[in-house]
Amino acid sequence: MLVEVILAGFGGQGVLSTGMILAYAAMAEGLNVAWLPSYGPEMRGGTASCGVTMADGPISSPVVVEPDVLIAMNQPSLERFAPAVKAAGLIIYNASLISQPLRREDVQMVAVPANEIAEKLGNTKVAGNVMLGAYLAISRTITVENAIAALPKVLPPDRHNLIPLNEEALAAGVQLVQRRGAG
Repeated sequence: MLVEVILAGFGGQGVLSTGMILAYAAMAEGLNVAWLPSYGPEMRGGTASCGVTMADGPISSPVVVEPDVLIAMNQPSLERFAPAVKAAGLIIYNASLISQPLRREDVQMVAVPANEIAEKLGNTKVAGNVMLGAYLAISRTITVENAIAALPKVLPPDRHNLIPLNEEALAAGVQLVQRRGAG
């Protein structure tokens, strides 16, 4: 098994942290993992992305060129990375911020109103974990329990009070997919 994922959005959307949660969760599943961040000099408001490679064997390169999965938090990220997703891949996009989804007939496209869900939970900063929950429910590669267990490793100690909210966000993403029957 080899799965390459790109998570992309604006700086400040938690894309790098969400990718790190996925990486730690995959390690807990016994997989080999590579996590490679990329961001513009602006940090907040600039572009941010990370590649997460998960494999049951050796990983030859941490660079994700042709992802199996794209988790796109905004329109520019979708436009930049969607063309590279492998045929039969998966694109999960934040329908709250993406008004013009690209149409590809050769991939599964899943719209998740992540910001709207996160706002209902009380904090739009957990939108990335809503998206991650949706991915976990669709792929069934990594358990939500391992993603939850990764939260204290990724969030700094002064943010541990947000762990329950992040757990709710992951659960909300899973529930959305289960209600739709897409997972």
